[in-house]
Amino acid sequence: MKALVKYAPGPGNVELREVPKPSPGQGEVLVAVKAAGICGSDLHIYHGDIQLLLRPPVVMGHEFAGVMAELGAAVEGLRVGQRVTCETAVRTCGHCWACRTGWYNACGQKELLGYAFDGGFAPYCVVPARLIHPLPEKVDFVAGALGEPLACCVHAIGELAGVQAGETVLIAGPGTMGLLSLQVARAGGARVLICGTAADQERLALARELGAHETMVVGADDVVGRVRELTRGDGADLFIECSGAPAAARLGLEATRRCGRYLQIGLFSHPCELDLALVAYKELRVFGSLGQRWSAWHRALALLERGLVQTRPLVSDIMPLSEWQEAFDRFERKQAIKIVLQPT
Repeated sequence: MKALVKYAPGPGNVELREVPKPSPGQGEVLVAVKAAGICGSDLHIYHGDIQLLLRPPVVMGHEFAGVMAELGAAVEGLRVGQRVTCETAVRTCGHCWACRTGWYNACGQKELLGYAFDGGFAPYCVVPARLIHPLPEKVDFVAGALGEPLACCVHAIGELAGVQAGETVLIAGPGTMGLLSLQVARAGGARVLICGTAADQERLALARELGAHETMVVGADDVVGRVRELTRGDGADLFIECSGAPAAARLGLEATRRCGRYLQIGLFSHPCELDLALVAYKELRVFGSLGQRWSAWHRALALLERGLVQTRPLVSDIMPLSEWQEAFDRFERKQAIKIVLQPT
């Protein structure tokens, strides 16, 4: 079968290769992949600057949905033909503080699908049965492929930052994570503002369609001033950084009210300089978030099932896996919001 493989460390070193069709072992299942989303971290893998464990050669892709094709030995509660998606943490150490307290997504030794184990940019993928989540009936494969980033946002906003009804939330970065965060925060009862650059006009328009209270363009609008105007001079209760841009992080530290919360979801390509004295002066609570755990997946799929979050409108392009290079280029140039690849 043809699969997209990161075959060596460093920039590039990605190509479509012929690889054997995998078979599930004990406690594993074989998923026939129907849709697989390109994530910002896939670009980091492509460029060779990802800071998570990468073990090439490996089939990339960790956001996907498909059909159960085969069950390995000792797998119970699942059936062939079932529509599914899955978590990404194939292996964790099991004995560190994070693992022992149920926060296995933060394990320092975790090994992920698409990084250390073959992922979903292929017609078939083998995963441990314990990672599988059935797709709700009303959620199609393309929408379901975005279950993974949605679970990340539910974990960050619901389980870490604890958004509350009536709060004002400011989000920087109207990409996939920003637009999903917008919907998760709205589902929690918050008023949500979102800002982007002049190149993000199309994404900001979609943000308004998805329920943003207001959208702003950094450089053209006084973002900090407007947030304070809407909050009686205080600032945002919660700031969510989804762009991975140092300038956005600096804006967030300024725009967050005293005793407010700062949440970092976006990944920076390189170390950056921030005025962390503001964390002390303003007594901010700062959260970093990476990945998700079972509880976030459970809530994310419930939000999809009930229509409280929509993932399908974020998908601007559906392309065959054979056109992966064009898809990666379009995604990096911000010519698409979310691109989903179809292996077959």
